[in-house]
Amino acid sequence: MTRIGFHASHEQISPRQLLADVQHAERAGFAMAMCSDHISPWSRRQGHSGSHWPWLGAALATTSFPIGSLAIPGARYHPVVLAHQVATLAQMFPGRYWAALGTGEAVNETLVGAPWPPKEERVRHLEEAVDVIRRLLAGEEVTRDGPVRAVRARVWEQPDPQPLLIGPAISVESAARVAAWADGLVTVNQPVDLLADVLTAYRGAGGRGRAALQLHVSWAHTEEEAAAIAHDQWRSNVFADPVAADTSSVRAFDAMSEHVQPAAVHGPVRVSADLGRHRAWIEEYLDVGFDDIYLHHVGQRQQEFIDTFGEHVLPAVASGRD
Repeated sequence: MTRIGFHASHEQISPRQLLADVQHAERAGFAMAMCSDHISPWSRRQGHSGSHWPWLGAALATTSFPIGSLAIPGARYHPVVLAHQVATLAQMFPGRYWAALGTGEAVNETLVGAPWPPKEERVRHLEEAVDVIRRLLAGEEVTRDGPVRAVRARVWEQPDPQPLLIGPAISVESAARVAAWADGLVTVNQPVDLLADVLTAYRGAGGRGRAALQLHVSWAHTEEEAAAIAHDQWRSNVFADPVAADTSSVRAFDAMSEHVQPAAVHGPVRVSADLGRHRAWIEEYLDVGFDDIYLHHVGQRQQEFIDTFGEHVLPAVASGRD
């Protein structure tokens, strides 16, 4: 069954407003939600970054649909601490919380004074962390002395059922690698041919579960306004890895994005005032093979987007998949 969800962007919207937004999204007909995990935004123009852990508790308690999040077992969250947080949410809200375990970005992870390792080292740490987290969620006592250190660690609250641990991947290589441990895949919008290759790599390597796409969109009543919103809010996010992952300050992202032209944001963000065009884009990604799509309107005001897409986009996509 195809599902369309709402993406809650903590780096752009205050947690108070975002809580109202996710409640609004459920009432408008969105089937689920996911959220980011930031301590720094990508730009001063975005200007927020509430902690997603207390927000998740409030959001899950005041809605009834599934809500997942990024959850980075890096310098900010030791895997034992992360497993404790994941287990608590999963036990409080059975079957409704999932965590996407990734390697993170320097703009968030280096704030605690930790060095930023090379990508391959971060991937090895993630894979070790996934194993530790799974063992802890299953009630095992864990002692390790390696990429992840733990001493007689145990999470006493064992969630039932076990939460899904999702693999975030953007490249073909990453998709094939996370297939070894992930309960599902989540990625972001890229050229359709590349997304097809990412899905093929994940499934070809034995990847199980649902495949989800976070789709960045910008909608307004005019093309000019939709383009202005995308350029203002998302031009710091057009840079590919390793730049996106390795840049360690908001100031640097703003400096790099100073000369990004509006046209460069089209593609990373699907920009249009035409709701039919947005429906067609969603259908195109579903045809590639995605099971779930989380819509992320990159504007900071979500209410009209939620109402308009809830009335004119979600039902049309659902009827087209019947």
